[in-house]
Amino acid sequence: MRLRYTGCLLGGAIGDAMGMAGEGAPPDLWRAEASYRRAPRGHPNDALTPGQFTDDTQLMILTASLLANRKFTLGEYAGKLRDLHGSGEFRYPDGSVVAACLHLDGGMTPEESGVNSTTSGCIPAAIPFALAYREPVEIRETVAKVTSVTHTNPAAIAGCTGIAMLIHHTLAGSPDDLDLARGEVSREDVLLGEKIRHALYLEKEGIGLEHAIRLIGNDISVYQTVPLSFFLMARYSGAEELLSTVGHVGGNTDTIGLICGAYLGAKYGANILPPPLVEGLEEHVRIGALAERLLEISADAPPAPPS
Repeated sequence: MRLRYTGCLLGGAIGDAMGMAGEGAPPDLWRAEASYRRAPRGHPNDALTPGQFTDDTQLMILTASLLANRKFTLGEYAGKLRDLHGSGEFRYPDGSVVAACLHLDGGMTPEESGVNSTTSGCIPAAIPFALAYREPVEIRETVAKVTSVTHTNPAAIAGCTGIAMLIHHTLAGSPDDLDLARGEVSREDVLLGEKIRHALYLEKEGIGLEHAIRLIGNDISVYQTVPLSFFLMARYSGAEELLSTVGHVGGNTDTIGLICGAYLGAKYGANILPPPLVEGLEEHVRIGALAERLLEISADAPPAPPS
């Protein structure tokens, strides 16, 4: 289980770093390779070097650190989020997250700061809760509250809880983890659940990736980012193939990469991650240590009841 925990956080950060240079760009699948690259000049991420991650992993580390230090509260999370934004070190953050941070700066409470947005910038913050908590109800309820600090739209909340529950079911060893997570999403937002179902249907039919991207979409909304991630997770089980592909699907490559990488690592363990990608990842030692501490936290939690 230790390898699957470290695989989850490391895989997520690697996927993010693989997608860093392609964020917002058109698909360039013919260039896919299992190596980091630099963003082109003039790109919002052009100050980052190959192997550095984006705001997505920053958010994942933020919640993982609070949980690992046993200091997580909604107020602490909101405060750390506001401080990250105020420091100027937030890397090309989601606009809805920025708006929430400005609301917090203006004196709003964490219960008031969220905006009615369907962007997927909230998803990375949800993943560590699937590692620290064992009880599904606790995961769903806590992730929904955390998401609402930045995003109040039901689809965004469904996307976040759905990805958290995907990691939960994957760590539990369920062979139907993707379908179970789709069901979780459908209970919260029928349209998003249907889009995921359609993406999985397209994958099962064997449709080519380029055509799938045109049909599913790859923009920053949960209505496109999450279904395309499900398509990729269902299509590719090999680490190099999946991780090299996510950075070249275009659009929201960093978040798509983080979701797919976290799933890959949670399912198969850290040993499946290519060593050059692990060693070339920014802060990989710290991220691995955080994962091990989350495993300790989960060991102290009561076991989840049978589903």
